[in-house]
Amino acid sequence: MNAPPALVELLGARWVAEASVIEVVWDTSGQWAGFALGDGTLALATGVWDGGPRLKLREGGSVEFQQAQAPPAPLARFSVHENTCLALATDPAGGFLSAGDDGRLVHLRLDGSSELIAHEDGAWIDRVAASPAGGRAYACGRKVHWLGPKPACLMLSGSATSLVFDPSGTQLAISHHGGVTIWAADTLRERQLTWPGYHRDVAWSPDGRYLVSGMEENALHGWRLPDGGDIEMGGYPGQPRSLSFSADGRFIATSGGMRAVCWSFDSLGPNDGPHECGIAGKSPVSRVACHPAHSLIAVGYHGGAVLLCQPGSSDILLIQGSGNSAVTAMAWSPDGRRLALGTDAGELAIVFLPNELFRFGARR
Repeated sequence: MNAPPALVELLGARWVAEASVIEVVWDTSGQWAGFALGDGTLALATGVWDGGPRLKLREGGSVEFQQAQAPPAPLARFSVHENTCLALATDPAGGFLSAGDDGRLVHLRLDGSSELIAHEDGAWIDRVAASPAGGRAYACGRKVHWLGPKPACLMLSGSATSLVFDPSGTQLAISHHGGVTIWAADTLRERQLTWPGYHRDVAWSPDGRYLVSGMEENALHGWRLPDGGDIEMGGYPGQPRSLSFSADGRFIATSGGMRAVCWSFDSLGPNDGPHECGIAGKSPVSRVACHPAHSLIAVGYHGGAVLLCQPGSSDILLIQGSGNSAVTAMAWSPDGRRLALGTDAGELAIVFLPNELFRFGARR
């Protein structure tokens, strides 16, 4: 019996950029996916496909696939950096903020025009963050810059490894060796969350009560922010470099294993031990991205495969089969109806995933 085709073949638009995909994010309207590439360009792909494939819901609950009647729109490519893009964020004013190894932070608008926001001569800008509240920040080694009406600079003891705004957009979490620093937008006061080790990536819970860090020491560490309590989560075979909280905050999904590793959270922190979901293949998980509404996780692997899984269920949907290159970037559109993904070999895709596919994920 032949296996069913992957969803990217039925419901996906695909392109080849011939440069590694560093990051992908959606713009504020949710209509454009921006792909930061290793050759210094930004590729924009529209999430609107007139004449694209469709799913039609039949009487009785079955789904009928309708083939595309027109090809997807081509990529738009814009040269932004001299060598390589290093970080990308959705700009609250529209378009994208791109940081590169030429020391430039650039605002690229959807019409292709661009504006130089900052320039660090002779240095790299390798971290950037923005919030819907209008906050912008970037990191250049040990220096973190807050942009706005009252610009400020914070000097760290070590290089910043990630920048993430909290859900309200009023606090910036900065990971580095020895812990995480929280920088408040209104007062610019710092709060130090210390824990021995090299902290690489951070994620806020949707309610802002928890902050979780993925560490080079093959572990997670979390903080319960109201009282500063520590939460240790270890036992990983590899580094958990990709972290994603579910929309309801009930669990956090991470890479670092042969399957997606999920920790269940309640009002007191993670419950019991971790649970795994998805399929264990020949290569470990490289990226995870929780759906913005359903209890679903997109899981990308170093071997190129991408699937959807649900904690506590054996059901999966195959988005993309294994290939020759690691999945390096994934992002859901704000409405959860499209998944953008990219690989180290420069393969780009947007997969259109209407709600009819998620009936099993909507049940509680």
